[in-house]
Amino acid sequence: MNQSAGWLLLVTVVVMGVDWYAVGSGRRRLELVAKPLALVALIAVALALDPADPTVRAWFVGALVFCLAGDVFLLDGDRWFVPGLAAFLVGHLGYVVGFWVAGVALPGAAVGAAVIAIAVATVGRPVVAAVRSGDEPQLAAPVTAYITVISLMVISAFGTGHPLAAAGASLFFLSDAVLAWNRFVQERRFGPLAIIVTYHLGQIGLVLSLR
Repeated sequence: MNQSAGWLLLVTVVVMGVDWYAVGSGRRRLELVAKPLALVALIAVALALDPADPTVRAWFVGALVFCLAGDVFLLDGDRWFVPGLAAFLVGHLGYVVGFWVAGVALPGAAVGAAVIAIAVATVGRPVVAAVRSGDEPQLAAPVTAYITVISLMVISAFGTGHPLAAAGASLFFLSDAVLAWNRFVQERRFGPLAIIVTYHLGQIGLVLSLR
């Protein structure tokens, strides 16, 4: 990692830490600033890195931009939930394309598919069932589509054979799993903090896999 990217990564981690503090302590105004700023800083890291493949970086930066948009939408809670979901879905597609440009091998993808099969059976199916039987059954189709796309992202990440890509994608999936469980199945007190910490660590892993 070059010096510029290293310093920007340090700034990113500090801003993310501020956001974690804001979420954990209920400081909403601070979160409104820190959450989007964290992704802006991480985009700067991605642009400053010396990537193994500039084309892969371009797709990842595009993915991060859509994730930033999703972050902004979801800051307003339920009102912009569907646009936020759509923005993250497009972001995952950007990651998928980037992984396939980098190269996806069948053995790794098979491991990722096994991991996803377990995750979907234990978390995905109960979440979709809860959506269908809850107050917002119209969200069942968008949520199912989102689960499908993020699952493809995780499988593709494992297929690259890059440990940071696989770890980052898995943490991203975990973050969204906790978010969905909290929103549609059963709210947990630790949920918001767990969501943001795993989300940020997952995004860092994905960006650092560019090296």
